[in-house]
Amino acid sequence: MAAAREIDGVIELIRENRRRFEEFCYSLSEEELMRPVPGTTWVVRDFAAHIDTLDTALWAWIQGAPPASQATAAAPAAPGNGSNGGVSEEFDVDAFNDAQVAERRSWPLDRIFAEAAANRARLIEAMSTLTDERMAGPMHFPGDHKRQPADLPLRLFLAGWAQHDAMHVADMIKALPERADDPKLKHWLDNPFVTGYQAVMSGPEPA
Repeated sequence: MAAAREIDGVIELIRENRRRFEEFCYSLSEEELMRPVPGTTWVVRDFAAHIDTLDTALWAWIQGAPPASQATAAAPAAPGNGSNGGVSEEFDVDAFNDAQVAERRSWPLDRIFAEAAANRARLIEAMSTLTDERMAGPMHFPGDHKRQPADLPLRLFLAGWAQHDAMHVADMIKALPERADDPKLKHWLDNPFVTGYQAVMSGPEPA
């Protein structure tokens, strides 16, 4: 079965959003990169490490392609010098993210983005094989401190995840109020997936 052509649009979008994300990060001073982000335990630069390493978990979710709600085999180590984790039914997204970010906090941006490029290339290779049938099927999201575990249509999940970089620029801007009115940034972040994510993450934790 041929790869689903709709995935090509997702891949094109994540490439463009990554280009914009890197451009934004490189425009920041060291002082700006080290500012604490309100409502989180991270500083601005930590979001670059996060978008770098979460690709390894998404690779495992997609590459394993398990039935919804079943465990996914751990992903093999991704290219790069840092440690990476796989995912399972008990996968703790928040603990994974915090550990990966802490390990990379002293890395220069060049090193983070080099690892991110390798992780992203492997992820795109896996995404390129997704068929129409698989895109129409479910994907299990293990939940985090603000979102309950859920089985989601893979097509819908990927449409939202394609805005992952932009979602976290919106987080970073909370520590950079002087940049909040930048017209290019405002246009980029004016997206229902970005605003929806921000609304959920600013709300109460699930019971």
